Formats: sequence, C-alpha cells, structure tokens
Amino acid sequence: MARTAVTIKDVAREAKVSVATVSRALNGHDNVAETVRRHVVETADRLRYQPHAAARSLSSRRTQTIGVVLPDLYGEFFSELIRGIDQVARARRQHLLVSSYHGHPEEQGEALRAMRGRVDGLLVLSPYADRPGFLTDNLPSALPVVLINTQLDGAPYPVLSIDNYGGARAMTEHLLQAGHRRIAFIGGPDDNFDARERLRGYRDAIAGKGEAWELPGDFSEATGYEAGKQIVSSKQRPDAVFAANDMMALGCLYALNEAGVNVPDEIALAGFDDIPLARFVHPPLTTMRVSIAELGGHAMTRLLDGIDAENSMSNEAQTLVPDLIVRESSGGRTQDGRPQAQP
Repeated sequence: MARTAVTIKDVAREAKVSVATVSRALNGHDNVAETVRRHVVETADRLRYQPHAAARSLSSRRTQTIGVVLPDLYGEFFSELIRGIDQVARARRQHLLVSSYHGHPEEQGEALRAMRGRVDGLLVLSPYADRPGFLTDNLPSALPVVLINTQLDGAPYPVLSIDNYGGARAMTEHLLQAGHRRIAFIGGPDDNFDARERLRGYRDAIAGKGEAWELPGDFSEATGYEAGKQIVSSKQRPDAVFAANDMMALGCLYALNEAGVNVPDEIALAGFDDIPLARFVHPPLTTMRVSIAELGGHAMTRLLDGIDAENSMSNEAQTLVPDLIVRESSGGRTQDGRPQAQP
C-alpha cells in the first residue's frame, strides 16, 4: 500500500505552529526564533517531509540550488571550503551543484554557462575573473554571484578574500625574527591570485633584511617534494623554507626527512592555510591559519542573504585576516647562529 505523502500542514499540526511558521523556518528566513526553527526542522525530518520542488519553484521562482564553481576539487583546501559552504547550505535547506574546471579558462566558461537556469546564485573562485568580459560573457546579469579569493577591481559582485599578502609578510617576518636570514620560498601557480599575493608579501618582508631564494611550485605535495630535493642537494642550504601553502610544505618536509635533514634544527619550515593535517605531522607545522571552512560559510551566507533580499546585495569587499600559528617546525636561532632549543 502506497504511503501517503506528508504535507506542510501535517508538519504544522505536529509541531503545533502555523503553516506560515513552518514555511519560514524551512526556507531559512530570519524572522523565526532559533528554538522554533530547530523544532520545526526536527519535526519535518521525523515525519520525513519533503517539499514539493516543482511547486516550490513555480511559487517562488527559486530552485533552492546554489552553484559552486572552483578550479579543482582535489586537496584539503577545497574540501574544507566546500565543507563550510555545505554547512550553511544544509542549515538553510539549499542544495549544491558543484563543478570544477582544472585551470582551463574555456572549461570554466562552460561550467559557468552550464549553471544558467539551474541555480539561484553562484559562488565562484576564479583566476580569470579579471579578464575583460569573462564574467559578463558567461553569467546572466541578474544572477546573484559572490566571488571568493578573486582579484577584481571595481567588481560588480561582492568579493570575499583572505589577506594573503599580509599573512605571507607576517610569516616571513616571524622567520626573520627567529634568526633565519636565508629564507627559501616555494611559490604557487603564476595565474593564481593567492599565490601572487603570498609571493608579494614574502618579497616585501625579506627585502633588505634577508637573502631570498624563490623556488617554483603549483600548490601540490609533489612540487613541494621536488623543491625540498633541490634544497637538500644545493651547496648552500637555506636557514628556513616558507611554502606558499601547507600541502607543499608537507611535501618539502618529506624530502627533508628523507635526506636526514633535521627540522627545525638544520632547516626551519613553515606553510600557509593551517589544513587539519598540519598539526599532526612531525614536527607540527608552523603556518598561517586561514579558516577555510569559515571563508566558505561566509561566502554562502552572503550569497543567500542577498538572494533573500531580492538580489539587493552590496558589492562591498570583505577580507579575512589569517593568524600566525607557531609550532615546532619553525624553530629559532641564537645570535651566533646556533640552533635554539625548542620546548
């Protein structure tokens, strides 16, 4: 015997609230007390209530779906970013349509165009957003969009970014203050905004205070490992290595350990992002803490609030400042250059 579908009236009756309250609670509106919202959501889940998507779309002209377009889905940065986005999406009862383009502008254009008519708004992380006409050619003008970590002066969309420049400068200054003078830097992709800003912060901090050494990278463990092998095979090794992200720092750490180089007594090491794995390696990694999940959550909240406000989003940019997290890998040195004991 077929099971009778649960309606919104059934949820309201069971929760002892009005149908309007159920509708507001399940659609994430702000004018519902949090205790009432939780009670309604728990009741709807217990009754296995499923909103009729087609009727909902017809009445609200919304798909209850948000598009997310990223350069890649591989690696802890993107998994943490999506985790933060998904937490807010679930709380606001939204679905996600996720796509990646693996560094090709043509593929990203296709990914953006494929979202048309299927989503209520878009979260976009793109190194190509500053190309003339790229976003306007590939996005409907009325579609709400929030950009993540994207360089775009005078953007017609709100931008949420990390202070990559300030974070990299703070890390380089930390290494200098610890007594390290020859500091190698493992960079990221040339077309990546984060990578360019972190390189700029490193260069400005070390200028006139230390000896720079720049090594290429692409944010992967493999390029960190290759940079580490180049470092251990060089005649003059650096005092410290600053990798532009934690994944490269961990690859470099593996190369240093493989060669029997003690970290931090012989070479100090630091990264950027504070991915969950950073604290569980030996020695634990000094890094710049970026709340990646928080960045994703902020971006999703900003987008959904703008959609709920009937697309009256402010284009004001928002920057999250990373925190310096000092762990054992960065070490320190005395004035005569001898390694300093670490607690």
